[in-house]
Amino acid sequence: MTSDKQDNNQGIYRHDGENLPEHSGHDSSVIAEQQVRLYWRANIMLLLKLLTVWFVVSFGFAILLREWLNEFQFFGFKLGFWFGQQGAIYVFVILIFVYAWRMKQIDREFGVDDDNNDGGGQ
Repeated sequence: MTSDKQDNNQGIYRHDGENLPEHSGHDSSVIAEQQVRLYWRANIMLLLKLLTVWFVVSFGFAILLREWLNEFQFFGFKLGFWFGQQGAIYVFVILIFVYAWRMKQIDREFGVDDDNNDGGGQ
């Protein structure tokens, strides 16, 4: 059986405090439980809003409102058809970018972003 020191030299991770990974500047400040709840509330609210847009575009515009939207033209195509074939896909891609942008803002607001602006960490 080998000693802990030999195991540490071989790269085996132990919880004895000798070889713990380096902490970033964000690790030094612990987020209060209330802040965690507010963070997840903001996250879930953003998801609900984006999923609502996704549902309205994919199901509402492409299926339920297709006949009414087909009365309008968009680039020479009936609008309901266009949403069913291409428009919904464009909206989905836009939603991905909106989610990434807003989550970065929310992460910064609550101090859980991955940026090392404080000079600490790696």
